[in-house]
Amino acid sequence: MKIFRGFHHPDIARACALTIGNFDGVHRGHQAMLALLNSEAAHRGVDSCVLTFEPHPRDYFAGALRKPDLAPARIGTLRDKLTELQRCGVQQAVVLPFDARLAAQPPQAFIDEVLVRGLGARYVLVGDDFRFGAQRAGDYTMLDSAGQHLGFDVARMNSYEVHGLRVSSSAVRDALQRGDMAAAAGLLGRPYTISGHVVHGRKLGRALGASNAGADDGFRTLNLRFAHWKPAASGIFAVLVHGLGHAPLPGVANLGVRPSLDPADVNGGRVLLETHCLDWPADLGPEGAYGKIIRVELLHKLHDELKYDGLDALTAGIAKDCADARAYFASAHAPSDTETRRQTTRDRI
Repeated sequence: MKIFRGFHHPDIARACALTIGNFDGVHRGHQAMLALLNSEAAHRGVDSCVLTFEPHPRDYFAGALRKPDLAPARIGTLRDKLTELQRCGVQQAVVLPFDARLAAQPPQAFIDEVLVRGLGARYVLVGDDFRFGAQRAGDYTMLDSAGQHLGFDVARMNSYEVHGLRVSSSAVRDALQRGDMAAAAGLLGRPYTISGHVVHGRKLGRALGASNAGADDGFRTLNLRFAHWKPAASGIFAVLVHGLGHAPLPGVANLGVRPSLDPADVNGGRVLLETHCLDWPADLGPEGAYGKIIRVELLHKLHDELKYDGLDALTAGIAKDCADARAYFASAHAPSDTETRRQTTRDRI
């Protein structure tokens, strides 16, 4: 899949079948839409293309209005979104910066400048609640009328339901907020996953409870840091870590702001996914994971983040989380890697 920031790049396809949206989570409703998009692109002999936005428009308006509560909880990072779009067979993704100019652009100008001159859309597929342009003044009727005059087809896809429940990013966020990882996986068609580069942290875990961990390096962690990111999920999870070897590694992870530690530490109070592998790969050595891109599947929520009174209590809490994670993976409820792959394949649209 080709990825472009903006639509002025010389290598961008100048004729495409296009869909537009935030695609947060790339859930099963999105997947059904992308399957239809790919089919229409193939019939027309053009590339399938997704036009998406970064930051999320509601993130932009929350910042512009200085009302952070207006920002939505994000299901995934831009990296995760693009990875899933590629897995769905999309040939081209255009990431359009959502800024003051785009927020103020009238709907007709968006059609003329972006869809027609910028991307050469021959077919445009949108959802049943699609709105666009300044003040969200543009709608499906306007887009369809413009397509008839400017030479592109327009189609609208109705809501996608699973077991009578409308699949949406909001429904996924609700499931993640409740800690219902099975419900989230059912809506996503795969386990909930976060990926990123492993970065250096405070390295406090190495000093905590080496005897409890059964190794000299204590509770060694893999840190993924997210600047300006408000995650849909938070808490302590049993996880599988991909990217450190041929097989995924079971672990326990903290997604949040680590309330037991000084907010002025190296993480600066930002959201961190901090993952401890229950069995650290010996061939990695002490520093071998830094800089690697890993993918962490959050399979089961153990509990919300807790604030511990002192490092001894924190050490005991981490030890218990590790024991609970081991019990989860040992139980009949823990999916094997093979079962996870089968579920993902079966649910893929």
